[in-house]
Amino acid sequence: MPPSDNQYKGVKNAKDNIKVEEIQPATLETIDMAFYDFINDTMNNHAETNKGWKKTPVLWVSAERSFLAKNNKDLQDLDATLTYPIISVERAGMQKSLTRKGSYHGLSGDILENHRFGRITLARKIVKDKTNNYSVADNRKLYDTVRKQPRRQSYYPKKENNKVVYETTSMPMPIYVDMTYTVSITAEYIQQMNQLLSPFITLGGSISSFIITKDDHRFEAFLKEDLSQDNNVSNMGTDERTYVTDLSFEVLGYIIGESPNGDRPKLIKRESAVEIKIGREHTILGDIPDYGDGKSKYRT
Repeated sequence: MPPSDNQYKGVKNAKDNIKVEEIQPATLETIDMAFYDFINDTMNNHAETNKGWKKTPVLWVSAERSFLAKNNKDLQDLDATLTYPIISVERAGMQKSLTRKGSYHGLSGDILENHRFGRITLARKIVKDKTNNYSVADNRKLYDTVRKQPRRQSYYPKKENNKVVYETTSMPMPIYVDMTYTVSITAEYIQQMNQLLSPFITLGGSISSFIITKDDHRFEAFLKEDLSQDNNVSNMGTDERTYVTDLSFEVLGYIIGESPNGDRPKLIKRESAVEIKIGREHTILGDIPDYGDGKSKYRT
């Protein structure tokens, strides 16, 4: 989520003469929530239990055991033992690859920033009112005054207008990172394991690729080939019989900005300059204007 104070939203920076707006940044938490929501909500796996056909709970393993017990009391029985089946999600690792840099890589040629990759241009449009003001001003300079020449109008369109004001919208360049997640399915019966494992095997079809989303950000995810099983049903001891299958996923994510530790997760709108003027005293220097009839009071 963006910073709660929103101090930069819609504020004009007097130093750089730019306008900045907040956007939803892409952080590590954004990628985590996108993957968790996909497993929990989009897949929405169910299995047959002794209480009927029920949705299998999905847990994020980083939460403390006390929080899990208080947050969802249905996860434990009267003996404080976890009830199966359960699906757990864990972020197993991440990598900032130098060979898989995504669509954007290298330094940005638009707006460079210290120790950063700079910004990329999202869109550019013409500022109609300001461009029109320059055109009107040129018409009035060209034809002296409009009132003295009624057939010449200030808003008469010109064939060419070189003074066009553009508004450019830019954002921080996304930095790509490979995320690895482990999904563990734990069940008491082989029937439950088959029911829960089948949707994962068919996920993404023959290429095992699918899209996850969060806050209007899209990430591509892949199911890896190995499906490791760790069952203890062959053990004749007194331990509880469980079926466990681990699935590994790789998510090609990206990060925009530095989250709360930076002020870059925002759009910046800049307006281009069309001309530069340096004020000077015409009376002293004896300048002759380049418009009108040439009979200026400043002629020497």
